[in-house]
Amino acid sequence: MSRVLASVCALALCFLSVSTYAQQPKTVQQGVYTSEQANRGQAIYKDRCASCHGETLGGGLGPPLSGDDFISRWNKQPLAELFSKIRNTMPQNDPGKLSGKDTAAIVADILRAGKFPAGQAEVGADEDALKEITWPVVNTAPANSTSTSTQSRSFPPAGNLAQVMRGILFPSSNIIFNAQTHDPGAPKPKVDATSDPNGVDWLIWGGSIYSGWELVDYAAVSLAESAPLLLTPGRRCENGKPVPVDQADWIKFTEDLAEAGRAAYKASQSRNQDVVADVSNQVSDACLNCHQVYRDKRGVASDPNDPSNKALRCFK
Repeated sequence: MSRVLASVCALALCFLSVSTYAQQPKTVQQGVYTSEQANRGQAIYKDRCASCHGETLGGGLGPPLSGDDFISRWNKQPLAELFSKIRNTMPQNDPGKLSGKDTAAIVADILRAGKFPAGQAEVGADEDALKEITWPVVNTAPANSTSTSTQSRSFPPAGNLAQVMRGILFPSSNIIFNAQTHDPGAPKPKVDATSDPNGVDWLIWGGSIYSGWELVDYAAVSLAESAPLLLTPGRRCENGKPVPVDQADWIKFTEDLAEAGRAAYKASQSRNQDVVADVSNQVSDACLNCHQVYRDKRGVASDPNDPSNKALRCFK
């Protein structure tokens, strides 16, 4: 009986070891595509991608899809992210039309251009499976990080906090919130941005040039990139008080807003309204958490319940 039990245990451990090994993430260095698939991808690439990214994937109107710079951009993300980016947002002038099979073939062509080896099985179109395939790590540190030419420069604030909020953060966040009820991918009515007798409305003008999804992309990037402006030394609140850039909670609120912007951009790249609607809650929370502490101050003489007491803003 003891021998049988020992054999069963050994067999179970063997299966466990095989199963664990099978679940280990792959890398693109392990032959995750076939040469035939890359050949198909090359033909599709020349037809749909080369006009922007160059005949040899070296870049042109669009960024390069090969080389260390390209790999360093994607090496912290699974292969699923590149696949999703291509399938959902490319070609830029006609996005969302590539099939999963064609997208996978283009990915195979990109991997071959990056000199990653071919294998015996094609790279698939299952994004869950592609999440298990990673890139090699590339050292992207600058050659001379101590050089004065690479030191970040600081610029004095040009506007007060309210102006930054109303000019960048408020309209950008509202574009993201709007995706909760309006599909950015829905056809838009034709708008003549020059027909306004009072002049060109820049919101209508922008909306008439870019697709709905592109506007969500740009809004999300604006949130992520402009959030650090809330930490600019010397900036003042609308009431003249200094913005509390040295307060730990203000710094945390700013970091949360930047992270919400990055999350919104990633969600927008999915070209899925529900995904963006979900992440809009993260944007809302990032705004609300700060507003409750530093903006919504009650106590206006005419209405004690009015939270718009600007005189008390920017400090706790």
